[in-house]
Amino acid sequence: MIRLGAGRLDRVVAVGAHCDDIAIGAGGTLLTLCLARPGIRVDALVLSGGGGEREQEERAALAAFCPGADLRLTVHKLPDGRLPAHWDEAKGAVEELRERTEPDLVLAPRTEDAHQDHRGLAQLMTTAFRDHLVLGYEIVKWDGDLGRPAAYQPLTQEVAERKVRLLQEHYPSQRHRPWYDREAFLGLARIRGIECHARYAEAFDITKLTLDLGE
Repeated sequence: MIRLGAGRLDRVVAVGAHCDDIAIGAGGTLLTLCLARPGIRVDALVLSGGGGEREQEERAALAAFCPGADLRLTVHKLPDGRLPAHWDEAKGAVEELRERTEPDLVLAPRTEDAHQDHRGLAQLMTTAFRDHLVLGYEIVKWDGDLGRPAAYQPLTQEVAERKVRLLQEHYPSQRHRPWYDREAFLGLARIRGIECHARYAEAFDITKLTLDLGE
């Protein structure tokens, strides 16, 4: 397995179309980063769910997924499932985020995600953050859109178990969904772990990566 380090990470951007997207797709990676780098700045943006129960869940969840971090979370009120019809508002939210941060790493949905909200946000991110390392996270769902990822973040068993526990604890509004359970989350993490010679892992797509091997 070939490994490349990203160097020192001081600022991370994490975005989701819906509350819980970030935690499902990259919760283990955020835990790993924040535990290793106390005080790291995390600018998080969620496009829908603002002003209600979902926002309350998201604020509590991301605080738990980013222990010791300088977390700055914005949750907007775009309607779920309607991002294409609210493109200008979504684009404005992403551009505002870009203006106030210069991240070392961006965590966003995959551009090949089958959900139109996820896919639309992914397209906006790779344009607004065109000079940054953007990792596209995956979200398990009934669409069957999981692909062949190019990058992996191994997770310790402790972090993988902690991620699943936090998902169950902080998003009670989602527990009724048939795919929202321990087996699904830990099972995918185990498969991705096998693919990168680890016990567990989260996997990501990369649209573009520039190497600097001379330093």
